[in-house]
Amino acid sequence: MTLAVGTPPAPPVRWRPQPLDLVAGFLAVAGAACALGGLLPRADTTATLHRVLPLLLFLGSVIVLAELTAVAGVFDVLASRLARAAGGSWAALFLLCGGLATLTTLVLNLDTTAVLLTPVLLALARGLRVPAAPLAVTTVWLANTASLLLPVSNLTNLLAADRIGLAPLAYAARMALPQLTAVAVTLALLWWAWWRRHRPAGGRFVPPTRHVPSDPVLHRIALAGCLLFVAGILAGVEIALASTVAVAVVLLGFVVRSPATLRPGLVPLRLLLFVTGLFLVVQTLGRFGLDDLVVGLLGTDGGALGALRAGGTGAVLANAVNNLPAYLAGESVLHTGDGTRLLALLIGTNIGPLAAPWASLATLLWFERCRAAGVAVPVTRFVVTSVLLAVTGTFAAVGALLVTS
Repeated sequence: MTLAVGTPPAPPVRWRPQPLDLVAGFLAVAGAACALGGLLPRADTTATLHRVLPLLLFLGSVIVLAELTAVAGVFDVLASRLARAAGGSWAALFLLCGGLATLTTLVLNLDTTAVLLTPVLLALARGLRVPAAPLAVTTVWLANTASLLLPVSNLTNLLAADRIGLAPLAYAARMALPQLTAVAVTLALLWWAWWRRHRPAGGRFVPPTRHVPSDPVLHRIALAGCLLFVAGILAGVEIALASTVAVAVVLLGFVVRSPATLRPGLVPLRLLLFVTGLFLVVQTLGRFGLDDLVVGLLGTDGGALGALRAGGTGAVLANAVNNLPAYLAGESVLHTGDGTRLLALLIGTNIGPLAAPWASLATLLWFERCRAAGVAVPVTRFVVTSVLLAVTGTFAAVGALLVTS
């Protein structure tokens, strides 16, 4: 490109660290210090890294998959079809978005909703020229609160079902009413706090025209990669393997059709450092009092009080550290025969992790998708309403669990 005479060159773009960059850097350094300084024994460090490696592989590959799929226009096509199906009704669009987020979380898992559905709804907001916040919050809230029904919906569900010896159908029967309650509370609060506030005049919007991707061949390759990922999950393939194979297919398509798109910045290095450091730090904290703290928070109460206390403990710990280590810390101090309290803890760690960006992997992935799309959700309103949902949703679902018990 040639600059016109007298036109000064554009100033270089200076990189400025974001809050999550600082948090990720701190956790990475702290985790390395714990491992190298002997606070975490070598055997525990090795075991933690072995556990987190498949998770890192999944994270890295699935985010690259989402980035390239967005470039190929898959999300824009799906968004236009969703808007056209609503027929111009804002309320119908709300129900379609909420229903789709619930379905993908139930049948696939919450991380798939955060990675693949968030860009669809953000593209939808862009196409309709409406605020993106209500649609963005829909994905992150339902990715967490709709992840109770099936063992495959959440990694913590698999751990809980195995812990208390429930087969998938028996587990689903036990969690059906809590799941229905959690989704109902979520949808009610979504409409009241987010969608109603941004409703267009008359509750109507102009449906967009059909979106046509700029490269139909690349679009089909990216769509095939996403469908391959979904099929792998449904078939019970290890999630890291499913995402790696899917992204390999899409990468091959970009190598042939658009090699200039591929760059090192597609790899989410910040998120990978964050997760690794988080696990190492939490594992170290467990050796220096975290496990004892969990015992004190859970208490020894049985019945309704014990279940409510377990649910609240799970929600609080999830927002303090992360839902997976929070669940594991609680599970380690509960007896296998205490199924009701263990499932109540599970409810807290599934529904509760909404206010803090590190509270669940799905929430982390959602923040990454929003950041990549340049979407800023109002922080204060998000935190206040998320805390309200975490409290009301957790205790309502635990109450439903007690009814089924």
